[in-house]
Amino acid sequence: MFMKGIKNLSNLLSRDLNFAHRSEILAQCRQFFDAKHPDATHFVNRKMKYIEIGANLSDRMYQGEYNGSNKHEADLPCVLERSWKAGIEYMIITGGSLSDATEAINLSKIDERLFTTVGCHPTRCNEFLEPIAKSNNEKLSSNNEDSATQYMNALHELITANKDKVVAVGECGLDYDRTKFCPIEIQKKYFEQQLELSTSTNLPLFLHCRNAADDLAAILERNRDILPKRLGVVHSFDGTYEEAKRFIELGFHIGINGCSLRTEENLDVVRQIPVEKLMLETDAPWCEIKPTHASSKYLDKSNIIPSVKKEKWKAGSMVKGRNEPCNITKILDVVSALKLQEG
Repeated sequence: MFMKGIKNLSNLLSRDLNFAHRSEILAQCRQFFDAKHPDATHFVNRKMKYIEIGANLSDRMYQGEYNGSNKHEADLPCVLERSWKAGIEYMIITGGSLSDATEAINLSKIDERLFTTVGCHPTRCNEFLEPIAKSNNEKLSSNNEDSATQYMNALHELITANKDKVVAVGECGLDYDRTKFCPIEIQKKYFEQQLELSTSTNLPLFLHCRNAADDLAAILERNRDILPKRLGVVHSFDGTYEEAKRFIELGFHIGINGCSLRTEENLDVVRQIPVEKLMLETDAPWCEIKPTHASSKYLDKSNIIPSVKKEKWKAGSMVKGRNEPCNITKILDVVSALKLQEG
């Protein structure tokens, strides 16, 4: 197994890797697809080994907190245990800001199977303009450009100080659906600067794109010559096939989760993306597959773990409306079914 002995997953997003152990899994996929096996929708999930490329484990929901209100005990250890039992071998915690990434790195140190990204989410790029605090609570420069330089330097230092845990730069990109949190021009400016961070650290990109594919692709094309060979993934993709094809032609993979599988149009996009360019993820605690989603009809009911309302939580139970990494098996249910239909 090519993953054996790997402690630093810095090559993770650059390998010809889809689910995990790509060659073994694709062989099994082809066996089912070529034979049009009647059970292909549910095939070999329990034998699969996964790399979860995007989980927001630092989210307060895993500490039992919802919208600022404490509903139950912290249960992250239970969440992780369910993940390992589901077949996840490695997991990448998403770092969406300097503070989030710092917490993600601290979390990753509790288990050798956990790794992180470091970057700034587009909706949080205003943080580049805010003075950051030193450990003695003194503020650094209040000048916007100085603050941005300090923020970028802090991201870089966080990466270089944790090379054994940081495997990608991100989550970064563009989000035109939520410009109330950060204006477009600020998003674009500091996304492009984070490309320089990818170059200087030689790490792939973990990209976010919402209703901004043209601008995101244009910026990537403009900077293509300076980017590392290991380009990365456009995660949580929910765009058109033409948009996906543009990113694929640039050299990126496409990350698929529940938000990528809401509508019949979404499903048709996934059908068309080459399987070797797909990566599976959950984006937990967000982006679950809901009963109202077009993809729900492809779920193997044996993969559905009973859940309870957060107010009725008890140790060992899953929470309704809170996605978990173990649900990556559901994403495989849907993708395998869609790929079977290609034949």
